[in-house]
Amino acid sequence: MRQRRLGTDGPEVSVIGLGTWAIGGGDWPFGWGSQDEQDAINTIVRAVELGVNWIDTAAVYGFGQSERLVGKALAAIPESERPLIATKCGRVDNGDGSIGKSLARQSVIAECEASLQRLGVECIDLYQMHWPEPDEQIEEGWATLIDLQKQGKVRYVGVSNHSATQMQRLSQIGAIQSSQPPYSMIADEAEASVLPYCGQQGIGVICYSPMGKGLLTGAFDAERATNLEENDHRRHDPRFQSPQLEINLRFVRSVEQIAERLGWTMAELAIAWVLRRSEVTSAIVGSRSPEQIEQTVLAADRDLDEAVLDEVDRLIHMRKTLLMSVDGVQRARV
Repeated sequence: MRQRRLGTDGPEVSVIGLGTWAIGGGDWPFGWGSQDEQDAINTIVRAVELGVNWIDTAAVYGFGQSERLVGKALAAIPESERPLIATKCGRVDNGDGSIGKSLARQSVIAECEASLQRLGVECIDLYQMHWPEPDEQIEEGWATLIDLQKQGKVRYVGVSNHSATQMQRLSQIGAIQSSQPPYSMIADEAEASVLPYCGQQGIGVICYSPMGKGLLTGAFDAERATNLEENDHRRHDPRFQSPQLEINLRFVRSVEQIAERLGWTMAELAIAWVLRRSEVTSAIVGSRSPEQIEQTVLAADRDLDEAVLDEVDRLIHMRKTLLMSVDGVQRARV
């Protein structure tokens, strides 16, 4: 699989990384429904066999469940073949089923130690601040990550969901190795400032949700949206509800016609579209079964020409126009 360097001096990482948000299960506020543990472990092992050399997780995914499963998978992989591990801090378990937000020094240190234990590793390859919240604590949290790096607890440090302005603040304390924004055909806000800033500063970009939480796989329809499990957070995501759902599904059907003409799947086209940007190092692809990752890794070798990009861009613009029209109607009714 093709690889790209993470930032100016980081490791070479595969252009597709395995995302483990969904395998955290459904027993937390942003869960994806039930998950078979052995399927999750088999998926991680299969991803590595296919050339994926890094795994993305977070302490909050299933309140530690995702990290525990990643740790079990690592134990099943020969040490010389184990992937790089990226995890995150800043979201904590309040003990009552709710999620807390803390970037205070002692909280970050405690999270790091707990992640090391769950993962079964002595050093985390990439440690990231999950969200810039509370905003007034981001400097304290970042300084703590830099200290953990100096102590050898983590190799590289990065951020997730941070704006260009927030990254500028943190860069005064220490260099940022990577930024992890959401980025897809239906969530391209990162193009406004985050991607350009990272490109200018030599910060690696590892995008999450390149398939729009499943909407851009081609396997999603209105019936599936209606039948999402009660503990699947997408039931409460406006993109999966009317009127946005209908607009999104119409958009996917149009783009899927382009993919079919190319002989690709919709998922391959969606991932290739994200990887087309020169600032993007890798796309984080979530998978819950070996069969899913076997299909999506094919996108690593897909390149889009200008004619196809123009077609997709026109459809993206049409989708945005429809959403703005619907939003205007809804506001007028209030």
